[in-house]
Amino acid sequence: MVTTITDGVKVSVETIYQPEYSNPANDHFMFAYKVKIENISDYAVQLLGRHWYIFDSNGAKREVEGEGVVGQQPIIEPGHAHEYVSGCNLKTDMGSMKGEYQMIRPMDNFTFDVKIPEFYLITPYRMN
Repeated sequence: MVTTITDGVKVSVETIYQPEYSNPANDHFMFAYKVKIENISDYAVQLLGRHWYIFDSNGAKREVEGEGVVGQQPIIEPGHAHEYVSGCNLKTDMGSMKGEYQMIRPMDNFTFDVKIPEFYLITPYRMN
């Protein structure tokens, strides 16, 4: 698990290879990732959007932007967290992702970006 803190928001990511949804013979490797976003600040924050950078080990790069996460734009109160699971497919058996969440502090409409730490998507057999 990797973790980072930006402006009182802690983001932790854990990854899981999904062999049942992968097809290595056709260069299709599916990974799930679980994200926990914790508000350790004194003020409520709302997640408005995300921007992902996705890297395959063959040099391919993709960017994905959009509103919210898995169809939600949660408001996270101080001392609370929001968790979700999503997925990413790669054409190689290892790669990485990183990015940022666009957030707003509703009390004063202050907007800021929260860093999503770089994490690696690696099939278990590559670890040996």
